[in-house]
Amino acid sequence: MSDGPAPRRGPGEPWGGVRPFSIKTKLGALVVISVLITTGLMMIAMRTETELRFITVFSMIATLLITQFVAHSLTAPLDEMNAVARSIAQGDYTRRVRDNRRDELGDLAETINAMADELEEQERQRKELVANVSHELRTPIAGLRAVLENIVDGVTEADPETMRTALKQTERLGRLVETLLDLSRLDNGVVPLKKRRFEVWPYLSGVLKEANMVAPVRAGIASGSGTHTRTDVHLHLDVSPPELTAHADPERIHQVVANLIDNAVKHSPPHGRVTVKARRGNYPESLELEVLDEGPGIPRSEWHRVFERFNRGAVNRPHGPGSDGGTGLGLAIARWAVDLHGGRIGVAESARGCRILITLPGEPSMPS
Repeated sequence: MSDGPAPRRGPGEPWGGVRPFSIKTKLGALVVISVLITTGLMMIAMRTETELRFITVFSMIATLLITQFVAHSLTAPLDEMNAVARSIAQGDYTRRVRDNRRDELGDLAETINAMADELEEQERQRKELVANVSHELRTPIAGLRAVLENIVDGVTEADPETMRTALKQTERLGRLVETLLDLSRLDNGVVPLKKRRFEVWPYLSGVLKEANMVAPVRAGIASGSGTHTRTDVHLHLDVSPPELTAHADPERIHQVVANLIDNAVKHSPPHGRVTVKARRGNYPESLELEVLDEGPGIPRSEWHRVFERFNRGAVNRPHGPGSDGGTGLGLAIARWAVDLHGGRIGVAESARGCRILITLPGEPSMPS
């Protein structure tokens, strides 16, 4: 990364480890200055034979003026923070507190601003989730309702083909509900893993076969669940050695691979190719997986945002023909499943397209 300005201190972190202008320092200075003013005026009175009452009045006025100045410098930012806090409580997350102070109130201002940033981001994600789920539910529900209304009105017969169409719409609703359940599990963060040893080649072959079988079935209707309907993209499996085994939760790894394939197919050019590679890791039963496509790729500046929720990429038309933008949750769920295993997932260098690399730790080493 290029050199830039010095990093901003975090909330509660003093400048350089020491607060040069803390509130305690200011109050101490106020007491010292007041004592010095009073002492100085008393000395002047003794030398000039000025009446003590005048010196007392002047001393009180000077001390009150200094106290008023210091009190205003302390209470003004508190009034501003109170106003911003009230706005945040009423749902306005756009206001911020000026944090140009170098004392405890400056730390408090940064903490309030950080809280407002987090609440604003949470509100944005909430609105996006509501909008996405509403959009996802609308299409299959409308299609299912149309089929049932035609049957009730006698326009069509309840033949196997008509009921098959209704079944497809129901399946799409089920997939959306499953995605939302995965999101709920992601938020709760407590999901038991059912790890076991399995052969990688037949396992991944089944995942790719399922993807190839499901796509033509869904191609007859527009996808509303974010699952691709591409039938022109070739899926290729590369496992070496063929007898490779791994130790993980097959159900969760299925989520990872299926979501990555789905994303890769969406971004593939017409008649493109998606490759799933599997190699032995550095530890017993560990596994390294790669999913590569031939699409436009991901700019390096976006690598850190790929696995964020609702992130659909910055490309204007990122998806190939026959696919929609999805919910933007697939890759977030993939990262969640990999994190449960204690593994790593990220975008890797690739000469063409996008390359996602997954590393699973395998079976924990036993003490010797």
